Amino acid sequence: MSAAQPSSDPSLRRYLDHPRGGPTVLRIVLGTQLRRLREAAGITREAAGDAIRASHAKISRLELGRVSCKERDVADLLTLYDVTDSTARATFLALARRTGKPGWWHQFSDVLPSWFETHLGLESAASVIRTYEVQFVPGLLQTPEYARAVARLGNPGSTPEETEQRVDLRMERQRLLTLTDAPRLWAIIDEACLRRPLGGPEVMVGQVRHLLEMARLPNITLQVAPFALGGLAAAGGPITILRFLEPDLPDIVYLEQLTSALYLDKRDDVDHYLAVMDRLSAQAESPRNSLAMLERMVERAG
Repeated sequence: MSAAQPSSDPSLRRYLDHPRGGPTVLRIVLGTQLRRLREAAGITREAAGDAIRASHAKISRLELGRVSCKERDVADLLTLYDVTDSTARATFLALARRTGKPGWWHQFSDVLPSWFETHLGLESAASVIRTYEVQFVPGLLQTPEYARAVARLGNPGSTPEETEQRVDLRMERQRLLTLTDAPRLWAIIDEACLRRPLGGPEVMVGQVRHLLEMARLPNITLQVAPFALGGLAAAGGPITILRFLEPDLPDIVYLEQLTSALYLDKRDDVDHYLAVMDRLSAQAESPRNSLAMLERMVERAG
């Protein structure tokens, strides 16, 4: 194996030993490593595609982590890239096997949009999650009752069983915040999210109380963007930025839409949204004042 090739990097082994994020993250890591090997070998995507009987477009999707990888294809690519070390090959092939295994969210596949699966995997692997919400309380901070109201609003034709599945999925996601290596969540919530009585007054009071409890956790920072601000730095919809400790995972901006989502990882795009989020946090109430605002809401509700 060429000394210039990074396949002996022990970090690959770490992904197998501690696979946070499940197959989503492993696909990205494997794709990134295969791209580096291809580029180090001076081989085009077209030539790589020919080696595995596929198009260069498939190689691109594989290197971006958007598709799982067959072991045979990975083995053929490693041979093409002159990776002969048996330990390195075994590690790559083990990664390839893991990319095809379902994530924890597979049990909710009946009600889970395919475009949201990527977010769940990335969220599970993130070390920092920064989010700004304009209409709903962030999903990671919702109570079951509030989540049920959101699910009914967004999916009016769903059966009661499907609604409960969506609620269960949201509650399962939230376990992430209480793990020993939980990510840091920094959430900015527009005051409109708190004033709109979704699910009714009792549900909203319970939701605000829950926000107060969660905001006292050491890994959670909560800010409220009050109406008094007028215009905000982020005109438009919600924004989530995911940051990772893993060197093979760049910061990713997640922009959710009604029936799809955008995942941005180009440095210029990420920097733009990071600047927007920084301005939002500077404009919003401080964490202490935000908690005081929530406490007043609960007191007024009786």
